[in-house]
Amino acid sequence: MSPEITAAIIAGSVGIVTVIATVIVQIVGFRATRANTEQQIRATHQDTADTLSQQSEHLDKTLAEQRTRTLNERFSTAAEQLGDDKPAVRLAGVYAMAGLADDWQENRQTCVDVLCAYLRMPYAPDPGQDAPESERLAFQAIREVRHTVIRVITAHLRSDAAVSWQSLNFDFTGVVFDGGDFSGAKFSGGMVNFSHALFSGGWTNFRGAEFSGAPVHFGLAEFSGGTVDFSHALFSGGTVRFTTTEFSGGTVSFYGTKFSRGAVNFSYARFSGGRVYFNRAQFSGAAIVGFDRAQFSGGDVDFSDAGDWSFPPAFPWTGMPPAGVKLPRKVDPSEA
Repeated sequence: MSPEITAAIIAGSVGIVTVIATVIVQIVGFRATRANTEQQIRATHQDTADTLSQQSEHLDKTLAEQRTRTLNERFSTAAEQLGDDKPAVRLAGVYAMAGLADDWQENRQTCVDVLCAYLRMPYAPDPGQDAPESERLAFQAIREVRHTVIRVITAHLRSDAAVSWQSLNFDFTGVVFDGGDFSGAKFSGGMVNFSHALFSGGWTNFRGAEFSGAPVHFGLAEFSGGTVDFSHALFSGGTVRFTTTEFSGGTVSFYGTKFSRGAVNFSYARFSGGRVYFNRAQFSGAAIVGFDRAQFSGGDVDFSDAGDWSFPPAFPWTGMPPAGVKLPRKVDPSEA
């Protein structure tokens, strides 16, 4: 082979090696550049994600602070309305406080406490028909506000309530009830306190109410006028106490009431007037109903038409019942 050909082959080989080397260098460089670019992109993404996360946290904090301010402002406004001299403004306050309770779960109990506290405020009695018209109208307006509070509370204690208040506490200690509608309310959580309450007129309706888990206290309450209706109420759990309660007037109806579980305690209750009747009530033994040391000194306490007397309540006497107490007639088997 001639020197010229050999030189040409060597030159070609060197050229090919150079091309290959160049390609390899370019590939390595490209990969390095891509890796560096990807690293930069990842770093940029991370920085962006961190920034967005911080902005999101800041936004959430800002919104939470704004929400708290708004709810506190609504609370202050509703409370001021409840204390206003004008009954119409008070009515607006009742609905505003109830709406706030629905929206503000973490302070729902506080809102309900305010509504109950409104009922506990001093309440002048009905001035009567002989009073000046201005006094009668003023009384009726105030009474309407109070009855509206009861209706709003009851609506939230029924099974179909959009927002349930059944787990909350309700303090009606010393409240004067001259009517009000608790019908269909379900007292199934928290504590319900009617201690020292005065039922003195009108129609207070517990018809179809259910006492199924919460302790309910009527201790030292006084039923002295009007009608208090527990018709078809269901006592299905927990303890309901009428201990030391005074039945001195009016009518208290337990018509069709079902005592199915738990305990209903009339210990030390005083029956001195009015009428208390248990027509069609069911004493089936599943619930403990007791009148231990209750006093029967007047009025009419009627069990004669009980719907189920298979497990009678525990009474404080032996032999004949006191005057005014009517028990179901025992049927002689020979008369059956």
